[in-house]
Amino acid sequence: MFTTIISFILVFGLLVIFHESGHFTLAKLNGIKVNEFSIGIGPKIYKKQKGETEYSVRAFPLGGFVKMEGEDEESENPRGFTNQTPLRRLSVIIAGPLMNFILAVILLSIIAFNIGMPTTTIDIVDEYMPAYTAGIQTGDKIIEIDGMEINVWQDVSSAIGDSSGDIEILLDRNGEKLTVSVTPTLEENTDRKIVGIIPTIEKSFFKSIAAGWNQMIFIFTSIFSFLKDLIVGNEVQGEVIGPIGIIGVVGQAADAGILSLLFIAAYLSINLGIINLLPFPALDGGRLIFILIELVRGKPVSPEREGFVHFIGFAILMALMVFVLFKDLIKLF
Repeated sequence: MFTTIISFILVFGLLVIFHESGHFTLAKLNGIKVNEFSIGIGPKIYKKQKGETEYSVRAFPLGGFVKMEGEDEESENPRGFTNQTPLRRLSVIIAGPLMNFILAVILLSIIAFNIGMPTTTIDIVDEYMPAYTAGIQTGDKIIEIDGMEINVWQDVSSAIGDSSGDIEILLDRNGEKLTVSVTPTLEENTDRKIVGIIPTIEKSFFKSIAAGWNQMIFIFTSIFSFLKDLIVGNEVQGEVIGPIGIIGVVGQAADAGILSLLFIAAYLSINLGIINLLPFPALDGGRLIFILIELVRGKPVSPEREGFVHFIGFAILMALMVFVLFKDLIKLF
């Protein structure tokens, strides 16, 4: 249990620090006065004043915030948030979720580098499978399958999986080109087509970054689709979990190893970025809506009115959090 709690604090703390650092950095770059940079919510357990900004850590590691001058109220300070141009304010708001996506790419790239990336060169040929029968050997590099150029191992998997009969594989064997005909077979207990080959694995810094980016996009699309179906009332696979459920998931990942923990952290970071971009008051997306309204009507909504809307939105979010927390507790007991 101790390991689970520590893992959760570290993971969620990392997510919050990256998110709020995005807001903080763009605010500073735009010359906006930042009064407080806080990690956590609730009473302060640590604070330090540095320059014009107070840096604090609060009791509960379930969030954080950057308090900017004039963010939710009128301010005569020319460095106040509301006194900046709409585009400057937009850049500050969007920087938080953007940093969550960047963090996810970093974490997923680390995972990809440690696992290694499959190449198009064959490392193992199963002697009881079609590839061995067709004469494919260890060290052969796959160049084409049925005339389709092969650039990455995913191309090999797709070509084999989409085949409807024999496939023609063009190989490079020690600089010599040769073509073999292979008949894919179904993997035992699945409907996946295979030929019995395993690729060579290599560790590449740049390929790992590309893999991290692609994996982030895939997870982003999956979460976005889930939320869309949830909002419009479509049937969804899975369920919404609250803080207690997340703690459990993080704990299981920590027990499984550091790479599993990094993956869960990346997944949660993408989720946090998407949630914050939703057009709901008190979230970054809600603030973006007000900026877009200002751009359309040519003048801003008064900070007091906007602040009141965000206050109501925050109250609703807290109520939803309590509801989800209650559902988590029911599952436990």
